[in-house]
Amino acid sequence: MNDICVFFGEGYEEIEALTVVDILRRASIPVKMVSITGEREVTSSHQITVKMDCLLSEVDFDQVEMIVLPGGMPGTKNLEACEPLMEQVDAFVRADRPVSAICAAPSILGHRGHLKGRAACSFPSFEDHLEGADVLKTPSVVSGNITTGRGMGAAIPFALSILERYQGKEAADAMAEKIVYQK
Repeated sequence: MNDICVFFGEGYEEIEALTVVDILRRASIPVKMVSITGEREVTSSHQITVKMDCLLSEVDFDQVEMIVLPGGMPGTKNLEACEPLMEQVDAFVRADRPVSAICAAPSILGHRGHLKGRAACSFPSFEDHLEGADVLKTPSVVSGNITTGRGMGAAIPFALSILERYQGKEAADAMAEKIVYQK
């Protein structure tokens, strides 16, 4: 399996980003933390600095399994302002390749027209940015190749949705039990 890449901009929401990394690594799914800043360390919205696995310029998107966009402010705005990343998001959606976004980050997909006719969720104050979507109030929504999550409190179900995509419901349920998460 190719790497799932979680993209980090300055001001990311650490729980949303790192929960995905943690759960996927526990399941032995290859995942990389990717800096869009050009620096190997990226600081979160709550001033937590994390060392990345690689830089955006080092990513071969032909070898990427899924793009994951964590929320946070100004992290979401920084991701959306990163044109090379947005070009890849658009290409992935057009090619029906998996893209996931949580909290404020689903707004990026809404702004780019990728949620039209799909079910999706986001942080409540960003729901009006999910242009053309059937907005749900559930922790995580899978609609075709796009997975969305509602916010920090939904980071575990969001990550489990990604795990289920690759290893099935039994594996996601087993992981939930292993980490003592009750649905």
